[in-house]
Amino acid sequence: MKPAPAALATLLDSARTSLDSTLAFAECFTFSMPTGTVLTYTNADVPILYKGNLFRCDGPLIQGLKYKSTIGFNVDRQNVTIAARPGDLISNAGAQFLVGLRDGAFDGCVIARDRVFFSDFVGGNLAGGIRMFLGRLSTVDQVGRTQAEISVATMLVHLDQQMPRNVYSPMCLNTLYDENCNLARSAFGTQGAAGSGSTAAVINFTGALAQHVQGSLVFSTGVNSGVRATIKAVSPGASLTLMYPLPEVPAVGDVFSVYWGCDHTMATCKGVFNNLSRFRGFPFIPPPQSAL
Repeated sequence: MKPAPAALATLLDSARTSLDSTLAFAECFTFSMPTGTVLTYTNADVPILYKGNLFRCDGPLIQGLKYKSTIGFNVDRQNVTIAARPGDLISNAGAQFLVGLRDGAFDGCVIARDRVFFSDFVGGNLAGGIRMFLGRLSTVDQVGRTQAEISVATMLVHLDQQMPRNVYSPMCLNTLYDENCNLARSAFGTQGAAGSGSTAAVINFTGALAQHVQGSLVFSTGVNSGVRATIKAVSPGASLTLMYPLPEVPAVGDVFSVYWGCDHTMATCKGVFNNLSRFRGFPFIPPPQSAL
């Protein structure tokens, strides 16, 4: 049974006593981006203030994330349809919603659906809400000019593994900056701005370091605001070459945050990050051909 605020429970109980009673409610969708940006939208005709967030009514139209109740640990995967216009942006003056979705800006995004009830009319006196679905973006199946199809899986997807937690590999099994690596991302990041002559694939930046290879770059201003990109190569003190081009060419002065990367080798863990105690690789195990 899902918990509900007392005011909402009272409203629902009163509705059960009358066959002709109606309920006013709206669906509210929350996209918690890996960059910390939170996008909130509603399918109602008016904006809704709920739990301190303003759910916009003029953003993308979202359909899906039905409530499902089962016994066991089955992973619930659902298809979601998102319709968006060119003017629907990830943030003010940022990338277009569908372009960012196509280019990986939503990778790792947590998506929630709440049903919000009102005692009089939609947008009126708020009675409370109930969380109907919570999950993570699983795959982006299709992105068109005006519509996208994505798959969202519940948090149980983390338990849906077909291999043991620990495997023998010469490379570290940790993900950089996760709870097992235990390094703070902020300690290995710096803020910069796109220099003159930057393109969608190469960002001219005098603060570029060799340690930025395989790291990430996240724009906070400009037409690519909210977009995350992986760094493929670095020309120290000159430029950052991205794995895939940005949706738009950044303007001179567009601000971004750039973080160090890791090749998951013991040498990098020890020499670059001084984090050997957290290294989860096994580089000294002989290959099967020589292990007798």
